[in-house]
Amino acid sequence: MPAYAHIDDAGADLVTTRDVVLAPGERTVVGTGIAIALPSGYAAFVHPRSGLAAQAGLAVINSPGTIDAGYRGELRVCLVNHDLREPAVLRRMDRIAQLVVQRVERAVFREVTALPQSLRGTNGYGSTGTCQQGRITQQGEC
Repeated sequence: MPAYAHIDDAGADLVTTRDVVLAPGERTVVGTGIAIALPSGYAAFVHPRSGLAAQAGLAVINSPGTIDAGYRGELRVCLVNHDLREPAVLRRMDRIAQLVVQRVERAVFREVTALPQSLRGTNGYGSTGTCQQGRITQQGEC
């Protein structure tokens, strides 16, 4: 069963059902041995475990993985070994990811010819903390 390690944790730990050895750069999908039934209006998100990322270079490749309320199959996690030199070794029942359950809103999409203005505008990747359009960096420099 998924379990929260600490009382205030947002994510419940998920474990692998089998031993896994991932060579550097390799990826695989591993089962967790569980299936869930979420109520309508909720989704679960599979997040990586920070300790595995820092210590072994192991990540959830499609992070966060989305589990929709209508899905009833086994929760599976797609892992990748980002370490350039060492294999990632997991044993059956090792914690591999964490599951966060959240309420989600359904958007109503409609086509428009223009969007309302905003302070950010069309500034995308890298636009915060940079000196674009006279903005000062987070370090106070331009």
